[in-house]
Amino acid sequence: MAFDFKKEYKDLYGLKNKPQIVNVPKANYIAVRGKGDPNEEDGAYKQAIGVLYAVAYTLKMSYKSDRKINGFYDYVVPPLEGFWWQNGVSDVDFSCKSGFNWISVIRLPDFIDKDDFDWAVETASNKKNLNCSSAEFLTIDEGLCAQIMHIGAFDDEPATIAKLNRFIAENGYINDSSGSRFHHEIYMSDINKVATEKWRTIIRHPIKKLEYIK
Repeated sequence: MAFDFKKEYKDLYGLKNKPQIVNVPKANYIAVRGKGDPNEEDGAYKQAIGVLYAVAYTLKMSYKSDRKINGFYDYVVPPLEGFWWQNGVSDVDFSCKSGFNWISVIRLPDFIDKDDFDWAVETASNKKNLNCSSAEFLTIDEGLCAQIMHIGAFDDEPATIAKLNRFIAENGYINDSSGSRFHHEIYMSDINKVATEKWRTIIRHPIKKLEYIK
């Protein structure tokens, strides 16, 4: 049976709508960076998603090619994820999507190294007639975070985020979004196949302990 990140790491990909604190380990990702409204037709975000999946499936299907990846085992491609922020905005302003900066990512199994990644980028570019040079091999160490499951449209996330922020404060933490730690979303539903009101998105925020001043 293929290794499935969602099933093996239920603390990170669990489907609970109750907020929880998680310690996210360092992991490697396929990443594409960009700016702008993710809903723009044929825009940078949608092009980035195409690149991510082209590289991800080239790696997954590598066992059918001449490329033999050391330690390879069959696995389910993990869900699409995204890190989002806006310059000069402490949280997320959903009314100004054109101001988004984003890093879209798909997690990689630990056995895939930079050489394997570079092979996949070149192979995907050639076989799919798609320039995948924007993809990068990115290591992210998120550390301590709080997360919650949001169900419904992306534009309805503010109410869920408010619930998460209350949980963070009530448990003696503060949001630690900064120049390297961002609002994080994990897309557990295929939005092309699931009704909008049933979309499931994990919202994750970096946190740190509140230090009281005496």
